[in-house]
Amino acid sequence: MKHLLQEVSYDTEFVRSHKLQPAWYKILKIFILLGVISAFVWLFGWRRAVVFTVAFLLLSLIVHMTYRINTHKFTRNWLDFVIVEEKEKNIRQGIGVVYYAWVILNAAIAFLISGARTG
Repeated sequence: MKHLLQEVSYDTEFVRSHKLQPAWYKILKIFILLGVISAFVWLFGWRRAVVFTVAFLLLSLIVHMTYRINTHKFTRNWLDFVIVEEKEKNIRQGIGVVYYAWVILNAAIAFLISGARTG
């Protein structure tokens, strides 16, 4: 359990400190997610909103862990995650198209899992 808490702490610190996205966008993402969930509750009800949220978060965890494992804790290049060496220091560049495509796919899959129907 102690090892798991250390790993969660490592990831939490990485998310807080990385410069892959602007700081304002990191905060905006929270409000975007809350807005989407609120709209989902209004349109489809609480039960489907909870299912959507849980599914989306679990799928997002899979994406996070896939990147974490394949980049060796965000220290190596993989797909659209690029590390550039500058003056003996590794600099992470922005998140790429593959990552955002997975986020959109996660939202679509979570929508389907939730059983929400339009029209």
